[in-house]
Amino acid sequence: MAGHSKWANIQHRKGRQDEKRGAAFSKIAKEITVAAKLGGGDPGFNPRLRVAVDKAKGVNMPKDKIDTAIKKGTGELEGVDYVEIRYEGYGIGGAAIMVDCLTDNKTRTVAEVRHAFNKYGGNMGTDGCVAFQFKHCGQMIFAPGTDEAALMDAAIEAGADDVNTNDDGSIEVLTAPADFITVKDALEAAGFKPEFGEVTMKPEGENEFTGEDAVRMQKLLDALENLDDVQEIYTTAVMDD
Repeated sequence: MAGHSKWANIQHRKGRQDEKRGAAFSKIAKEITVAAKLGGGDPGFNPRLRVAVDKAKGVNMPKDKIDTAIKKGTGELEGVDYVEIRYEGYGIGGAAIMVDCLTDNKTRTVAEVRHAFNKYGGNMGTDGCVAFQFKHCGQMIFAPGTDEAALMDAAIEAGADDVNTNDDGSIEVLTAPADFITVKDALEAAGFKPEFGEVTMKPEGENEFTGEDAVRMQKLLDALENLDDVQEIYTTAVMDD
């Protein structure tokens, strides 16, 4: 099954994350704290915490910061009580956007998110207005040149839902959210290490942008991403380089 150039988009996204590593530490620490609060402080028995810790290690977050965030979640250290909230809206040309936040002040957060949408040419919608355009799943991307047949066999055996080969040669493995860690561990044990992997809201379709529209859309996404309370942004928009 062919698809858009996932590899280029993933590399672009990883590069942007590396540029913002300091901010990433703060946002990942929030996620670790919330995950530990909801499911306990042992990543071996808390899949959401395991995903968050793996993400922290991926950006070289110091171990002491990871441990501190876990202890805040389990109550061993004093921490902030965060609330999870999702906002939905539209970007340039009606592209769908979902914004996941962790906040200790919902009034502040909704005002900041709405302001970013309005300032950069988008508009915030109502709950559920774009959610149907996304699928909640685990996603892993493997580099072009990976042995497709062997990866597919290993993925199916591990319990993956789907394996897609993209036009650029990269391979995408999809799982149920609850199976992500199990499948990822099995594939790594079989010698297949993903370049990128997370539990995500995968867009069912894409809106491709070029030129000035791509610049405008990226400004909107950057404005949202730069908000302290924003954890993740999911969008149907794809910007070609």
